Amino acid sequence: MKAVQLEQFGIEYLQLKEVPTPAIGENEVLVKTTAVSLEFHDLIVVENRIPFGIPLPHIPATEGVGIVEKVGGKVSRWKKGDRVVIPFIPRWEAGKNTPYHDQIRTGFSLPGLLAEYSVQPENTLVRTPNNLTDKEAAPLSIAGLTVWTYLVEQANIRAGQTILVQGSGGVSLFAIQIAKMFGLKVIATTGSKEKEQKLKDLGADEVINYKEFPEWSKEARRLNGGIGVDVTLDVAGTDTIEQSILSVKQHGFVGLVGLISGTRLTIDLIPLITNYIRLQAYSVGSAEGLNDFVNAIEKNNLKPVIDSVFPVEKVQDAFHRFRSGNAFGKVVVTF
Repeated sequence: MKAVQLEQFGIEYLQLKEVPTPAIGENEVLVKTTAVSLEFHDLIVVENRIPFGIPLPHIPATEGVGIVEKVGGKVSRWKKGDRVVIPFIPRWEAGKNTPYHDQIRTGFSLPGLLAEYSVQPENTLVRTPNNLTDKEAAPLSIAGLTVWTYLVEQANIRAGQTILVQGSGGVSLFAIQIAKMFGLKVIATTGSKEKEQKLKDLGADEVINYKEFPEWSKEARRLNGGIGVDVTLDVAGTDTIEQSILSVKQHGFVGLVGLISGTRLTIDLIPLITNYIRLQAYSVGSAEGLNDFVNAIEKNNLKPVIDSVFPVEKVQDAFHRFRSGNAFGKVVVTF
């Protein structure tokens, strides 16, 4: 089969090669990859910025969809031709994550999805939404599911609340779409004049340019009647966490979802303690949660925002587009 194999670290070393097609067990499914969505941790794997290290050679990419090619002898849920979303944490069926679930992750301890075929367990594959193409469905298993889990399962969002959405990456755009689905007011931030209207077109009620308002928490409060928002998802880590905490109201929710600017946090505990603010770290979600999200996508005809699509032969171009920070929505690679 064809696979993008990393034999040295760096985008310039992503090369399409021929490798053996993996064999399946009796409870496993061989999935033919159709579309892969690039994630931040795909980039830091390729650039060797993962603290625990990745042994080479390695097939990268963690988020994608495909079509069932072959099933094991004891598989009953799937048949050849079924469209499926591929899990990031293949052992996580339902409930809370555990150390056992976390022992294997697609694109880390397991080969990634930039390959023609991958072997998946029967129980954590989820059907692809009927209203989406494979390109549109590619970002569901990590970016989409992370937001769904944070907002619906952790923050328990409800109509009439206000959310502050930061930037225009895949997670933030899903947050706008899911928040509007539930009837929330959305305040979005961006550093780009060009993207301000795009955020409004997607559903943002107000947009703050953080270059004009470096202390954007104050502007968020002004736009929300002088009080903080109910929820925000912090996407950058070191550089944004203070403003995230200051942006939410008493008993507000701050989801720790990204580390674009760094992983070290230096924060003042007084606003946290006096305002009873909840900081919640989380990562993706279970197959059960993804199935709920798929049902919601179909019922509300949600369409993920795709910035650009590259054939697998242009995988280096796809990573460069992603790395540029100019994308509005997800960068997708197709087979």
